[in-house]
Amino acid sequence: MLNMTCNEFLDKLGSSEAVPGGGSTSALVGALGMALGTMVGELTTGKKTYAAYEEELAELIPLSRELTSRLRDAVNRDVTAFEPLAAAYKMPNSTEAEIAARKAAIQEGIAEAALAPLELAELCLEALKVLDRFSRIGSRLAISDAGTGAALCGAAIRGARLNVLINLKSMEDEALRESLSRRLDLATEEGRKMEEVVYSRVEEACRR
Repeated sequence: MLNMTCNEFLDKLGSSEAVPGGGSTSALVGALGMALGTMVGELTTGKKTYAAYEEELAELIPLSRELTSRLRDAVNRDVTAFEPLAAAYKMPNSTEAEIAARKAAIQEGIAEAALAPLELAELCLEALKVLDRFSRIGSRLAISDAGTGAALCGAAIRGARLNVLINLKSMEDEALRESLSRRLDLATEEGRKMEEVVYSRVEEACRR
């Protein structure tokens, strides 16, 4: 997916093919959001006005690059996580043995298909925490990019949430479903609050 041009990705996204879909798109959006944060850090580094934050920036920039890389990898992970589930649905189901094998494969596929976007949501929450710092100590000339990055990561979490929920509803393992649901709710709620705080702070700074 990542080797496509922007136009190729959009064309494939708007086609009848199952992938890329909402999960991959959410991962890409999250990666874009974190990359914007990195840009804010780079534009702030070396500026006399922000010399007091130089050490923190030296830690934040590599962290934001690492998060961007992991979010970039999540674009393809969403596709590979969906493939076993898609294959399971195509398994034969004529005999009792085939039906049982297909059902087991589907449940296993559902678990992986739900876990990928869940981990994406949690990763975007980590990105929002870094963007929060960039919005506080970053150059005022680039502050809007920190807010934009937060908006993108927030949107990525909401997109990831839907991709988890659509799989959880078909999960028969109640204990696993509840465990994943709790993690999802936590990441969603913390992400919503963090995005709102960062965006509001940046909007106010842009108005001044």
